[in-house]
Amino acid sequence: MRLIVARCEVRYTGRLTAVLPEALRLLMLKSDGSVMVHADTGGFKPQNWMTPPTVIEEEEGLIVVRKKGAEDRIEIRIAEVLSDVTHDMGEAAALEKEGVERELQELLADAPPEGLRLMRREWPTDIGPVDLMCRDEQDDFVAVEIKRIGTIDAVEQLTRYLERICEEPGLHRCRGVLAAQVIKPQARTLAEARGIECVEVDAAVLRGDRKPDLKLFAA
Repeated sequence: MRLIVARCEVRYTGRLTAVLPEALRLLMLKSDGSVMVHADTGGFKPQNWMTPPTVIEEEEGLIVVRKKGAEDRIEIRIAEVLSDVTHDMGEAAALEKEGVERELQELLADAPPEGLRLMRREWPTDIGPVDLMCRDEQDDFVAVEIKRIGTIDAVEQLTRYLERICEEPGLHRCRGVLAAQVIKPQARTLAEARGIECVEVDAAVLRGDRKPDLKLFAA
């Protein structure tokens, strides 16, 4: 991972045009091609970013990041470099869920919610992986986040994932599903207001230990 602290101007062109005026910023260039531009304010969210696959080109005073197969482009014009260091982060261990959530993820990967078909487990975003990426009967993308108990925090987490995913070319119509053994009423209300579907799942039914009462997935 390369970390650059520099006084720079950042210009994004693609679906729109945006300019960050010259200021002191942290540039994070990851080995997977991710690039993030951070300020010292605004919390964890970068001011601008691009997720892989990317092409990174560099010359004196200029870093250009291009999205492969798309028109998205970030130009970073550097006026002054205060620090430029590269760290070998080694082999990253994959995030592993434990207990009930891990079992539910494995079971739902084998038997996704009704009307969905699995594309991939642990779909990557720059703020963490969404549990399952599926497609529905209309061939649209559906991101499924799995919890033991569905809370407001779970809805907020899935909302952040969807914001990132919908920035990707071809994924702007991705919708979300929150799957949990129990979903709190407040979480269900917030999810419905944001267009996120809620489904309650029963691990015993998914394992085949008992038959469902009426249907496998209760909305």
